[in-house]
Amino acid sequence: MARYQEEAGGARPGASTQPEGRKDRVRFRLRPFRPSPWLPGPHFQTLGGRFLRDGSAPPLERMRLDTPDGDFLDLDLGPSPGPSDAPVVLILHGLEGSSRRPYVMHAYRTLLERGVRPAGMNFRGCSGEPNRTARFYHSGETGDLRRVLEWLGERFPTSPMGALGFSLGGNVLLKHLGEAGRDGGSELEAAAAVSVPFDLESGSCRLEEGLTGRLYTYYFLRMLRRKVRRKEELLAGRIDVAEALEAPTLRAFDDAATAPLHGFRDSTDYYRRSSSARFLAHVRTPTLLLQARDDPFLPPRAIPEEVIRRNPYLVGAITERGGHVGFVEGSLRAPRFWAEEEAARFLAGRLGADGGPSTGLD
Repeated sequence: MARYQEEAGGARPGASTQPEGRKDRVRFRLRPFRPSPWLPGPHFQTLGGRFLRDGSAPPLERMRLDTPDGDFLDLDLGPSPGPSDAPVVLILHGLEGSSRRPYVMHAYRTLLERGVRPAGMNFRGCSGEPNRTARFYHSGETGDLRRVLEWLGERFPTSPMGALGFSLGGNVLLKHLGEAGRDGGSELEAAAAVSVPFDLESGSCRLEEGLTGRLYTYYFLRMLRRKVRRKEELLAGRIDVAEALEAPTLRAFDDAATAPLHGFRDSTDYYRRSSSARFLAHVRTPTLLLQARDDPFLPPRAIPEEVIRRNPYLVGAITERGGHVGFVEGSLRAPRFWAEEEAARFLAGRLGADGGPSTGLD
């Protein structure tokens, strides 16, 4: 059984997260994470999570939003679970993912089971069609998220709204919540984030370590290079295309492409200004954080546990095991995915969804 750290803002299995003497802390009773014994270690959990999730999708409606700079954002809107005012949860995918990746599909289905309508946001260039402008997306881009939330608010004016972010999408979500909390509040009533790279500098360094780090890096760089090649004419003169295509690490790619395209001085400036850890103290939306200390994409020292513990709006579900967007339980024939289940349970409870089993809220 995974061990929870109360001092980190987590909770004992089955225990309330409300610290003694704090009446304003968000409360949620976590189900303990029991990692599958046949997936030992963080890499097996990470890869098991990738290949074992069922990618079948509920009926989805593709919606296109035009942006003020002449680009577009594609959304995949899930079916209604019943009442017209059912809660809506926006799902944000990870680096080089999309709203149709298996972990997003599983989140769609898990939310629908609890009476919540899911909607998936594709970051620019991630919906299967190249975006129109030279820019891509990045870990700190919150302007597009705000536009999508505004659109959802207009489309579903009587529905409570939440959001669920995975990995890079979780970083974007938490940065948005921190900015909104600092500036007066968010339209979101609840949020959850899974396997967040809270400190982008530390995460980048981690992926430069060892054979497995280099393999993960190769996987991401292969997809990023493909996008650069498809937009080479647009990018010429804005970045050094050859340098971006030859980048041996994610940091080198961010120096060559991400930073100059999005107004950062270099990768260090990009990481510093975009890391969600800097914004957590300002979050004023009830938010569940599901994170494993053995995440191969982030060293455990980079998890801002003290900040999480101090902010009463944050519920820290920090486990010893789970890998990166893994959190696999059960058998090979019947695996379960703890992160999506707990996130859906938390969001449904906070948003007042009618469907599904007990929320576990105190």
